[in-house]
Order: sequence, then C-alpha cells, then structure tokens
Amino acid sequence: MSVIKVEHLTKDYGHNRGVFDVSFTVQEGEVFGFLGPNGAGKTTTIRHIMGFSRPQKGKATVKGMDCREEYHKILKDVGYLPGEIALPENLTGHEFIKMMAELRNVKDMTYTKKLIQKFELNADGKLKRMSAGMKRKLAIVTAFMHDPAILVLDEPTSALDPVMQDIFIQFILDEKKRGKTVLLSSHIFSEIDATCDRISIIKDGRLVSTFIADELRHNERKEWKIEFDSKEEFDRFRREIEKPKKLKVVSAFEDKNQVHLVVNDSEVGGMITELANYSLNFLVEMKFTLEDYFMEFYDKNKPIKGGAVNVGN
Repeated sequence: MSVIKVEHLTKDYGHNRGVFDVSFTVQEGEVFGFLGPNGAGKTTTIRHIMGFSRPQKGKATVKGMDCREEYHKILKDVGYLPGEIALPENLTGHEFIKMMAELRNVKDMTYTKKLIQKFELNADGKLKRMSAGMKRKLAIVTAFMHDPAILVLDEPTSALDPVMQDIFIQFILDEKKRGKTVLLSSHIFSEIDATCDRISIIKDGRLVSTFIADELRHNERKEWKIEFDSKEEFDRFRREIEKPKKLKVVSAFEDKNQVHLVVNDSEVGGMITELANYSLNFLVEMKFTLEDYFMEFYDKNKPIKGGAVNVGN
C-alpha cells in the first residue's frame, strides 16, 4: 500500500529552481531515502507533501488524502522534522514541550520522556540560549511525541554530533521494526545507506534514479584494482589483455603500474585465470558504494532528463 504518493509534481520558481515532474511512492512500513545536495529540490517536494505549498502541476497524497486540501487530517498521523528549525525563543524547553503536547493532544507523557532520555535532551533554560544541536533534539522529541505512524524527515541529523547521529539512525531502524513508514530526505550517504529500503536521487529538481537499496549493495558489477610488480608486466598486460579487450579496463595508471577492471560476478573466475600469468603486488576489490553511484550522476555535466533509472543502466 502506498502511504505517500507524489505524482508528476511540478513547482517552477524560475531560473531552473523548483521541482519538475517528480513522481515516487513510499510504501507502508518502508524507509524511503530522498538523496540529493542542498538546493536539489528535496525540501520543495517535502513542503508539498506537508501541504505547505500548492503545486503548479501534479499532486501529493498521504493515505489517499490530498496533501494541500486535507493537510489538517494528515498532520494527525505524521511526524514532521524540518531541515530548518524556527522555535519561539522566549519559551523554555519544558514550556515548548508542554505547548506541543497540548497542540497534539498528548495526555500520557511516557513516550515523550523516553524520547527525552534517548536523545539526551536538556530542556532547561530559554530556547534562545540553546545550542543548535540541543534545538535539533528538542525538534526531534516534539515531532515524534505523539508516536505517529508516518515520519517525514528533512535533513534530520543536521547540527547533531556523530554520536547522536548514530543514535538517531538506530531510532529510525527501531521505528521501522515497529511498522512505521519513513520518508528520509538527506545529503548524508551514511544515514541513507544505513536505513533505507529504496532510494531516489534528485538533481536540479528532477529524479534521475530510483532503486532498491539492496540491489546496489549486492550489485553484480565489481571493480578491481591491480598493481603489477614491474613496468614490464604492466606493459605485457596492456598488450596481451587490455588492447585485445579480454577484460574491461576502465583506467590505467602507468606511473603506478596499476589498472582498474570492471567485471561481473560471473566473470571473476576468468579474470583470476588471466591474471595468474602475471606477477602482481596486489589484487583488491573496490567496493561500489552509494556515494559512487550518486557521483555517476553528479559528475556528469550534461542535462538530466526526468524519470527513474535502474541500477546498472
């Protein structure tokens, strides 16, 4: 079941800013990663999902309800953590928590206290004197205090230290086990890779790839780094293997006597057989990461056309 559905969403602010024909779904119980740098269109998309903006074309729905027309109903089931936090500075942390509990009609504060403890929130003192990290913790606690079924997170770990980032990642994994549906927007590869079932990459307001995370983690395409023990062996390999194209060489470094090969899993045995005829210093597999895949799009200077692209295409 699609809990969140974005269909051909377009909001053009001019000068190539906005989002253009964006479509994706977030299924019940999954963690969906929305990956891209600042300015790529992640926050604009999320603002439409939260009902804060009206699209020029297309629409966004949550549990079948139009996000713009029925946002007041949607908010009851959604925990929203914005990328930029604006808090009433004259309140104390405890006063803000109490105010949000009243707004959300939270009577039992047991879960709230659990969140305060988990994220080591010190709610004493005025908000204007709180550090950025403590304000982020306060926003996390108040976003999730009503234990919502759907979490919409926009750059959730910004301003958190590395230890607290790890705690937040574990929190998301625990929420997933509880059956929560999560949309996680981020530019941090580690938190997307650690938590997400599916991932969309956005560039210049357009989706350039949507894929299952495990398919990338277990991609059959493997890259290997090889260093020969002499210039003679390096030259012989290039003469006997590279130029006849018996193996796919993606790059060669003559000053280091190194080559990089790309082979499928089924071809690894053949590669080893060929290389057994040469004297090597080392043969190392280079792991293909989410960051590697992401940079295949962001290293290219050509315009991107919208649409989903599968891993390996």
